[in-house]
Amino acid sequence: MSKHPGEFELIARFFTRAPSRAVLGVGDDAALLAPTPGMQCAVTADMLVEGRHFFAGTDPEALGHKALAVNLSDLAAMGARPTALLLALALPESDSDWLAAFSRGLFALAEARDVELVGGDTTRGPRTISITAIGEVPPGQALRRDAARAGDAVWVSGSPGDARLALGHLRGEWRLPEFDSALRARLERPTPRVALGLALRGVANAAIDVSDGLLGDLGHVLRASGVGAELQVDAIPTSAALAAQPTLRRRTCQLAGGDDYELLFTAPQSAHGAVLRAAAAAATPVARIGSITAAAGLRLLDATGNAWPDADVDALGGFDHFRSR
Repeated sequence: MSKHPGEFELIARFFTRAPSRAVLGVGDDAALLAPTPGMQCAVTADMLVEGRHFFAGTDPEALGHKALAVNLSDLAAMGARPTALLLALALPESDSDWLAAFSRGLFALAEARDVELVGGDTTRGPRTISITAIGEVPPGQALRRDAARAGDAVWVSGSPGDARLALGHLRGEWRLPEFDSALRARLERPTPRVALGLALRGVANAAIDVSDGLLGDLGHVLRASGVGAELQVDAIPTSAALAAQPTLRRRTCQLAGGDDYELLFTAPQSAHGAVLRAAAAAATPVARIGSITAAAGLRLLDATGNAWPDADVDALGGFDHFRSR
């Protein structure tokens, strides 16, 4: 077999599997899907560009995992069950070793989440990975950004900030005396919180995944819902690796770091027990970190209940692909 397969050979060797759910999968002009009767389709797309979203030389197996994980995270934030994906891949060359590792990482996660690849495209160009993921959700049960209500509690899963801590080390912004595979995996092999998203149907009001920073993503929910929030910074869960960092670095990673792909969600105060049961059912830790207010704006509170200066809050905005560097 060729070390540098052509377009149709690489599709056949690395990305063609017998369809299990699709009526027609890879190999035709379009896939044919049969949606579950009575369900709504949730569709999302995400792109990873070399040099922008991942370093040149990143482990291709980890890339295969992450490219799908970031899309499954979007579906999780909607409370949707993933069903299928489309892959568009631009490569500077067709390297069979790279393709084998990439497809291995992609399919390992796809099979774990019962998602099948049903089509896509390949071309030559700067290394770019674009995935469209499709899921299903019952009508009226999608978790939306515009559904937060005054009085809701604000919750987050996992421990935000670890991915940004790892990125800072790899970019040379700081040097961590202990940088292990577990911390690196928080950046390169995130865990999409699909089970939690499903468990929060009928429990949470609004949700979003933390991809561009906790404050920036919470801001999207507040603007869409026409509400404000008070955030208790010291209530945000902190990993051991992050707890060992200087205060400013820790807060910057937790509040402005992206790539965590945790779920940030709101739920009525009366649903406190239901949230904890949903988290237990999904085997995912969650923490209450604030509350939604009727008055617009976001107030960060320290452990004593004092508000941070506005300038400090503004300096911790979310990631913007056309402004951030």
